[in-house]
Amino acid sequence: MKEIYTDGSCKGNPGKGGWAFVILSEGVEISSNSGFCVDTTNQRMELQAVIESLKEIKINEIVNVFSDSAYVVNCFLENWIGKWKNNNWISSNKNPVANQDLWKELDFLMQNKTIIFNKVKGHTNNEINNKVDRMASKAAKQF
Repeated sequence: MKEIYTDGSCKGNPGKGGWAFVILSEGVEISSNSGFCVDTTNQRMELQAVIESLKEIKINEIVNVFSDSAYVVNCFLENWIGKWKNNNWISSNKNPVANQDLWKELDFLMQNKTIIFNKVKGHTNNEINNKVDRMASKAAKQF
């Protein structure tokens, strides 16, 4: 089973943003990447990190995704996304779901894969989570 660590960063909110991920297989890093966006938010960068990582995952794979973003993790642990889809992408406050374009892309990328979302505490002693945090922050400063 693979593990993915993701993070997003934003310098200003909105502002310049960065995303990053690291993919591990049996505890060994097999892939990593990062990127930036000129005008974005921290939530969009958190989502983009997961999206970009899942582009590297094959059909029928089982993956543990680790993120310090409650926004991302709770969407799946509390099934917000299922409720949004059932309500035609309208949130519980009767407004269109924010970042709907990215949620839809993420939902598509999750098809035919088993993705298990895990919340990790940010800025602690988790070496890989700290690495993706540094990568995302560096990417946000590129432009």
